[in-house]
Amino acid sequence: MFEKEEFLTRILNGICDLSPENLALSLPFWHRKSYNKADFFNQQHIVCKDLGIVLSGIFRIYYYDESTGEEKNIYFFSEEQFVVSFRSFVFQHPCRYYIQALEDAEILFISYENLQYLYENSKAWEKFGRNLAEHFFNQSQVRTEDLLFLSHEQRYVNLLQDHPNIFQRVQAYHVASYLGIKNQSLSRIRKRLLSKG
Repeated sequence: MFEKEEFLTRILNGICDLSPENLALSLPFWHRKSYNKADFFNQQHIVCKDLGIVLSGIFRIYYYDESTGEEKNIYFFSEEQFVVSFRSFVFQHPCRYYIQALEDAEILFISYENLQYLYENSKAWEKFGRNLAEHFFNQSQVRTEDLLFLSHEQRYVNLLQDHPNIFQRVQAYHVASYLGIKNQSLSRIRKRLLSKG
């Protein structure tokens, strides 16, 4: 049986230590939602209204280039990770990306309005909000620096550290798009690393 309080304690305390009382304040605001494969958590040009935590499944965040018809994967979110278009969520501006389930998935989510209520009524939750922003800034910075400074092979290795079973869950072309390479190059990288043992 799923224990919401236990799960939230583990995940949220990874961002900011919240007392049992502060956590209890938030419990009525967290809700479960299921997605079928290919369903959207959020879409381009739509304001992201919810902050989610993945209970099961995997999502991708991608940009659709209307001029070329290409989809460019930016992030993957899987179990126990936050799923959100953070800039759209924080500023309540239309999102520039799509967030889509790549397999049947379930999340626990809180709305923007309810999170703002917690920020306004609790110093601990206000600190959580600051730490969460720092978490997403760091995540964004790491992604940017990976693209600037790491080889495709190093990016591939880092992706496997974050999502060890991604090839059992996601089609290879999605991984290639995330790495910024073609399928053939991804195949060569995988073969080369397998041969190294």
